[in-house]
Amino acid sequence: MGVEEGETPRSPEAKLGMQVEDLWDVQESQLSPTEKLNACFESIPVSAFPPAPSSQFVEIRSDTSLAEAVKLLARHKILSAPVVDVNAPEDASWIDRYIGIVEFAGIVVWILHQSEKMEGHTAFDLAMNGLEDNIGPAVAAAAGGMSSPRFKSMHPDSPTATCGNFFETLTNSDFYKNTKVGDISGSFRWAPFLALQKANSFLTMLLLLSKYRMKSVPVVDLGEAKVDNIITQSAVIHMLEECAGLHWFESWGSKKLFELGLPLMRTSHIIKVYEDEPVLQAFKLMRQKGVGGVPVVASDGNKAIGNISIRDIQFLLIAPEIYKEYRSITAKNFLTAVRNYLEEHQNESPLLNHMVTCRRNETLKEVIMKLDSVKIHRIYVVDETGNLEGVITLRDIISKLVHEPRGYFGDFFDGVLPLPANSRV
Repeated sequence: MGVEEGETPRSPEAKLGMQVEDLWDVQESQLSPTEKLNACFESIPVSAFPPAPSSQFVEIRSDTSLAEAVKLLARHKILSAPVVDVNAPEDASWIDRYIGIVEFAGIVVWILHQSEKMEGHTAFDLAMNGLEDNIGPAVAAAAGGMSSPRFKSMHPDSPTATCGNFFETLTNSDFYKNTKVGDISGSFRWAPFLALQKANSFLTMLLLLSKYRMKSVPVVDLGEAKVDNIITQSAVIHMLEECAGLHWFESWGSKKLFELGLPLMRTSHIIKVYEDEPVLQAFKLMRQKGVGGVPVVASDGNKAIGNISIRDIQFLLIAPEIYKEYRSITAKNFLTAVRNYLEEHQNESPLLNHMVTCRRNETLKEVIMKLDSVKIHRIYVVDETGNLEGVITLRDIISKLVHEPRGYFGDFFDGVLPLPANSRV
């Protein structure tokens, strides 16, 4: 992988890396490596970033059903997509043409929101009365603390131990089939549609994907009034993987994790779900803590047996029949059912390989190679006996590549709507 000096680059990403290399070589010698990289990335416009594969460049119309939006995101293996306002005039500016970004994180919030607004005694009574055509109580029964309509959870803060046929009921309901992406903009966790112009710098893009917690950054063509490219955290990590062998990359990537202060989070602060907890607890934790995934931990210790990421909500919605045999969908049952489903459909997935892990003394380069090879967003740091010590995300890695100069963004964020409570970009 990667390129050697003097070699013809074998990919657009490697060519970009060589452009950084040329800039690196002419930086002032007194600058620190991080300051050099900042200067290099500030000199390159985002228009130079390779275009996203056509299969991953998807726009979703505002009149698309929620069910179809889930299928589109899953089919194209993407976490989010811009939403086009079908009522916008043909000559609309890009700001009026798009109404936001639909993402799996928002779908999770929407599902939980439906349950939370129906929680309580009324929902319990309705569920007891068997009003199956009203999905609100069914969702409440699933996420509000009942393992079935007849039994309330023993733990008042616990979401449900979801019964095996719940999501089949949900996905077959008219409520789910008829809800449009545009209808639920108020309850989605919508990222502000913050876009870059082609002339903005790599440094701006890298800071938005790291310090400012954006999973992806749209790049707009003002002349065409549309999104020209979408740069994701994963695409940046792939670019870095293609730059292995270049001096600027090796000076940074050859450092060991502990030398860079990774993982950032202490062991005691790891957000995790136990194998015997309801799978919705995992998604509820992701929503509450603003994270994109959680490890599933054995009930008798701190050893991770699997990982559930925000995009895995798709497996509750596109294949609900796989849980029929389970009395309740625990985190462990969820992992087992999804692995069996993926094996049956011959789909490659990190879920099939259980956990992707590393040790603190591995280099950043080694971790980047692992993450890019299986296209996942997090890697778990474990000790010699397999106990969890931390987690490293794509955002953590990018944040170690650049830093924000004082006053860098100025009034860049003026006019961006504040995020809803309990959410992050």
